[in-house]
Amino acid sequence: MSITISPSSIRGNLNAPSSKSSMQRACAAALLHHGTTTLYNPGSSNDDLAALEVIQNLGATVHYNTDKSLTIISKGVHPISNNINFGESGLGIRMFAPIAALSNATLTLNGKGSLPTRPMNFFDEIFPSLGIQIQSNNGKLPLIIQGPLVPANITVDGSLSSQFITGLLMAYSAANAEATITVNSLTSKPYIDLTIDVMNDFGMNIPVNNNYESFSFLSAKMQSAGHINYTVEGDWSSASFLLVAAAIAGKISLYGINANSSQADKAIIDALILAGCKPLIDKNEVTISKTDLHAFEFDATHCPDLFPPLVALAAYCKGTSTIKGVNRLQHKESNRGITLQEEFGKMGIAIQLQNDEMLIIGNTVIGATINPHNDHRIAMACAVAGLQAKGDTIIDNPHVVNKSYPGFFTDLQKLQDAE
Repeated sequence: MSITISPSSIRGNLNAPSSKSSMQRACAAALLHHGTTTLYNPGSSNDDLAALEVIQNLGATVHYNTDKSLTIISKGVHPISNNINFGESGLGIRMFAPIAALSNATLTLNGKGSLPTRPMNFFDEIFPSLGIQIQSNNGKLPLIIQGPLVPANITVDGSLSSQFITGLLMAYSAANAEATITVNSLTSKPYIDLTIDVMNDFGMNIPVNNNYESFSFLSAKMQSAGHINYTVEGDWSSASFLLVAAAIAGKISLYGINANSSQADKAIIDALILAGCKPLIDKNEVTISKTDLHAFEFDATHCPDLFPPLVALAAYCKGTSTIKGVNRLQHKESNRGITLQEEFGKMGIAIQLQNDEMLIIGNTVIGATINPHNDHRIAMACAVAGLQAKGDTIIDNPHVVNKSYPGFFTDLQKLQDAE
């Protein structure tokens, strides 16, 4: 199966899809909350659905309401299954593993797609110091764990992913013990801000943040029972592709994204400005129009998921754009730096990888047949780049976008039809 993107302009208004970063964290918090949670604007991506399956296997019940909200009832972590599958969600396995270990059950944690190939050595190194027995497949899935997790003063390497830290923060909070997590070289700091925002919304025990170098739970604080209402934010990660599409090919207004969000990928606005765009920003609305684009320099170390849309943007910029943070791309759904180089190379865009930097040489974009390498963000980036290409762009295996943005191609078609 494939989808063809024909050269066209775009125009229209859209609601941003739900943030899977916000949704998955809310699912974890709802599991740990002793009581009832109603989630409004819940996501429906594959990663979101995987998170809902995980919390049900860990003891929560989930009800789908007629207004499209979800009601989650939980008394904490009490697994009803010994096999927990995280689909293809990197955040899912990294966040839920320490949460699952709050139980004393023996659990097998697994996944599919590229997830079993991604490094999980972190758990081999950290879990024994927290009283958790663990067996891994040479630092990869499947993991066999048995808790219960006992919070302790530990030092962890935060350079690979902040997602490991997110899980530890939530698990430590739920365990109600005094302890400190010291973090070296933390990346993606905004995602830790998002985690703490969600924890705060759910009345969890919030750690003292010592400039992201340590997180100290200073006193035990029982979670309050009762009903929590939580609205999942619009997704800046998915929105970034639509905003870049507008900068390349037309004009759109995107609703439902919070300009004050802690999501790291709202930095797409900064990158668009650097490239010559003049976004119109309201509290929950952003409008972007096509403009003459010029080369830019941008540090994506703390927002590596912006690399694909930024490459699409840079392809249409005059000159050579530089994006820093390539070292964060190796262990994504694909080796994303290499994949971007290969697939945009087919479209006539030369990309050079130099240490931690990516150089993109703007040029005439040519339609091509794209292999997304089972990577949702590659498929979306190449589709966006194809909007003003010379010739059609064919995206093979377009269903890969279901991981984060199932409605992407439908929304893109609406914008093309509206022109």
